[in-house]
Amino acid sequence: MEFKLRPWQLSDLDSLVHHANNINIAKFLTDQFPHPYTEEGGRHFIAFATKDDPIHLFAIEVEGKAVGGIGIHPQSDIMKRNAELGYWLSEEYWGRGIISAAIPQMVDFAFKTYPIDRVYARPFHTNTGSQRVLEKNGFVLEARINGVIEKFGERLDELIYAVRRPVKIY
Repeated sequence: MEFKLRPWQLSDLDSLVHHANNINIAKFLTDQFPHPYTEEGGRHFIAFATKDDPIHLFAIEVEGKAVGGIGIHPQSDIMKRNAELGYWLSEEYWGRGIISAAIPQMVDFAFKTYPIDRVYARPFHTNTGSQRVLEKNGFVLEARINGVIEKFGERLDELIYAVRRPVKIY
């Protein structure tokens, strides 16, 4: 399915709230992704997503509508050579290859934009779809940390998947 990655804009607010307000999405994300997803939360997110230069949080657009988001979160301090990948997609578009095609674009963006060596993602153990899409894109499971996440009253395992910057051979 055709899609494009682009910066968020305030005109995405209605579409963002419509597509993000879904328990089946929220259950796989941190509590910073609220449920229910309100207009106020959407305004706050769009302001946050558009404040940095370079922009590193993007809308996933399908047929002119923002139906998901994907971003790179550069780390600091001792983790400054790393960036975290995060993403979500409207349930209406699951299984169409959008996230699978968006991930390599974001990894390429991360390695070209930031002085990093590693991009990582932290899906919950219950999110098998995300695990599969990361593995399909060359991410390797580096760790499983048992019972360290609490989401909606349930204890979950954190998985850490990562991909490394390709080594140049001279």
